[in-house]
Amino acid sequence: MTTKFSLHGMQLLTIGINHHTAPVALRERVSFPLEQIKPALALFKEAWSGRRAISAPEAAILSTCNRTELYCASDDNASRDAAIHWLSQYHGIRAEDLAPHVYALPQSEAVRHAFRVASGLDSMVLGETQILGQMKTAVRTATEAGALGTYLNQLFQRTFAVAKEVRGTTEIGAQSVSMAAAAVRLAQRIFEKISSQRVLFIGAGEMIELCAAHFAAHQPRELVVANRTAERGHYVAERFGGNSMPLSDLPARMHEFDIIVSCTASTLPIIGLGAVERAVKARRHRPIFMVDLAVPRDIEPEVGKLEDVFLYTVDDLGTIVREGNASRQAAVAQAETIIETRVANFMQWLDARSIVPVIRHMHTQADLLRRAELERARKLLARGDDPAAVLEALSQSLTNKLIHGPTHALNNASGEDRDSLIELMSGFYRHGQSGQASQSGREARDTQAAPAASSVANTTSESSGSSDR
Repeated sequence: MTTKFSLHGMQLLTIGINHHTAPVALRERVSFPLEQIKPALALFKEAWSGRRAISAPEAAILSTCNRTELYCASDDNASRDAAIHWLSQYHGIRAEDLAPHVYALPQSEAVRHAFRVASGLDSMVLGETQILGQMKTAVRTATEAGALGTYLNQLFQRTFAVAKEVRGTTEIGAQSVSMAAAAVRLAQRIFEKISSQRVLFIGAGEMIELCAAHFAAHQPRELVVANRTAERGHYVAERFGGNSMPLSDLPARMHEFDIIVSCTASTLPIIGLGAVERAVKARRHRPIFMVDLAVPRDIEPEVGKLEDVFLYTVDDLGTIVREGNASRQAAVAQAETIIETRVANFMQWLDARSIVPVIRHMHTQADLLRRAELERARKLLARGDDPAAVLEALSQSLTNKLIHGPTHALNNASGEDRDSLIELMSGFYRHGQSGQASQSGREARDTQAAPAASSVANTTSESSGSSDR
């Protein structure tokens, strides 16, 4: 049986779309609800089983309102097109429609991207911290699905360390304008005083809590939370001195509210055009300010065409958010410097890892040869053969077998390949050195060899110890 090794080692790849490359209308079509991620990862690994990869790929899916990304580690060099094809097929989107919006980042670019995302440098809200928690959730989900291995696990652990370093040593998050703050600013453009308005929050997740906190600071006339789970909705409403209501009451009560902010995990819109038309009519065309922070969207896009409705999506709020980003460019430059250093460190680790399987295989094969020759020698000694002759035969046979591979390679090489092999072999076996070297020369060589031997020993130890990580 011939053992195969990838000439290029493990290949890292990140493919995805985000708020820089695709509108919310496309992002919502490729998003993954949390409960779908584990089965999706299983399907992704299954799709790889028919390919010419030596081993199954590692994978993790990060899906938020601003991005859907697939992080991969595979020994298949053609994984880019396959990953894009899988993503388009899974969501029922033509590859040619999706491809123009997809970024595919190999090796160090994938590492740099992960570091920047976790540090808040690639977010719509520069320096925001929510993405770090979302990335940790993605990693935990991939681990539970059995899709994470040595390479991606190491990548993400270093990613979290880099994010901590960036946030701890720079002012990247200082004075950031959050999506919640941006929603308040937009509302203030439409209503003179938020304190005179009735505000409805649909959903009870982290984003709704942030929005409720910002609006509550302006002491609105009424604050109500509608949620599928009544207990959770009541908890959020009580925190901010508001009331809760069943989500089923929304169609009958929508007209009561001047400001509606929605962010649920629903895969389909929960507020349709007809319901809003009826609410506008009941309000006698008094304006309604609506913010849809969900991806997929909670409010049908056609609602935005109504004259008395001001509908904003997560992308619309991005414009306001970016206005506050310019003042933090010095912190961005500092963060980028940290990230570049850590990317280089990770790539060094990745390069070192690529030779571990080869070294492990060399040790395994050499040990098999040693055991075979030792067993043969023991039989000869048990038969009564001369010990000196047995040792001589053992050393000769073991030497011949160990140099058989290199000799065969040299005999079958030609041109530049042969010259390169000769140069390599000269280094391996110290050809050309005088057998009459002085004692001091031997001591010098021994001193130089000691670190190398230690390095090989350490690598071998790491190889044997890392196989189950």
